[in-house]
Amino acid sequence: MHYRLSALAALMLAAATPAAAETVVVTADRMIDVVSGKVIEHPAIFITDGRITSIADARTVRWGSDVRHINLSGKTVLPGLIDMHVHLDSNPLYGGYTGLQFTDSFWAIQGTANARAMLKAGFTTIRNVGSENYADVGYKQAIEEGLIAGPRIVPAAHSLGATGGHCDSTYLPPSFKSKGVAVGDGAQELRRIVREQRKYGAEVIKICATGGVFSRNTEPGQQQLSEDEMRAIADEAHQWGLKVAAHAHGAAGIKAAIRAGIDTIEHASLVDDEGIKLAAARKQPVWFSMDIYNTDYTQAEGKKNGVLEDNLRKDREIAQIQRDNFRKAHAAGVKMVFGSDAGVMPHGTAAGQFRVMVQYGMTPIEAIRAATLNAAEALGRTKDVGAIEVGRYGDLIAVEGDPLKDVNVLTKVTDVIKGGERVGD
Repeated sequence: MHYRLSALAALMLAAATPAAAETVVVTADRMIDVVSGKVIEHPAIFITDGRITSIADARTVRWGSDVRHINLSGKTVLPGLIDMHVHLDSNPLYGGYTGLQFTDSFWAIQGTANARAMLKAGFTTIRNVGSENYADVGYKQAIEEGLIAGPRIVPAAHSLGATGGHCDSTYLPPSFKSKGVAVGDGAQELRRIVREQRKYGAEVIKICATGGVFSRNTEPGQQQLSEDEMRAIADEAHQWGLKVAAHAHGAAGIKAAIRAGIDTIEHASLVDDEGIKLAAARKQPVWFSMDIYNTDYTQAEGKKNGVLEDNLRKDREIAQIQRDNFRKAHAAGVKMVFGSDAGVMPHGTAAGQFRVMVQYGMTPIEAIRAATLNAAEALGRTKDVGAIEVGRYGDLIAVEGDPLKDVNVLTKVTDVIKGGERVGD
């Protein structure tokens, strides 16, 4: 009996003793320091237990045989990218009513492939702004458990909106009694819904302040939540330590959202000069997340994929206006983050937006910072993502060529490292 107890105690002690943390060193020809905007030659980035512990010169530093080496010779490394506006549940191949051919669980299952596509494209962190059945919370949990591959996810769960608005279910007749899960009317009801979404895993609150392009019976310029309702949502979310993202195409809704204390304005397509001035001047930072790339896909492929003509009409009408307003907002000093609206176009193509951001006024380093430093700040996560710095996660991507000269090389990511682990290894 004494032997059995001793053996059991030894097993329990072994189980309780943490395994020695593995150290990885990543070397490359060059590293983009997004903080300084400079190129660092021959970096050696040491990562222990998923976080960066030191950065040295690979030509002079030495490491032991117990350090695993990831050799990215000939390549340039950058921080893992952050996309602030993603819909993993969505699939652009099924537009309009064509999605009704599938059972409800289909959307979450196919979303696992979308999560992997985002990761392989270099996006090691994403903010998923709206999901049915708390699927984005489920993706996050499954990724963290190592069951599926995907980026770090900041989930919003269900999107909040007004009855009949962009976040409501607007495609079905009254007999279906179809209603968005997080639809509410009035400040107090919307406060309750904020608490409910947080209760079940939301880490950001998504609202629909205006109408939208791909909903039915709404126009992008329509304001659909009052300023008082948005202020109540923002106050409630901030009390719980959550930020708020507002889908807002129309000028009035954008300005109301800025005044109400919303943290990020999604799309911002029809913003006017007053709205740009409000955003640039607000003491509490507000960020614009403008998806100025995806219209290339929706106009080329939307009709074939079943998108209704009315939705394509709205998309055509605002596309160039949004791009021109992106240029104006950036020139005026509005804080900007990278948000692709992946799901409207294929998830793996999201990095195509860098080219359009540069085309409409950003320098390459500004576009890269929008998807790294700026996004991390907007998330409130400047200690773990968004830069290659000691203490942050060992999330890196590698490309061939110089993205500071040709930002389009970011569409051809060759290697992705998340927390010191090479994706695909």
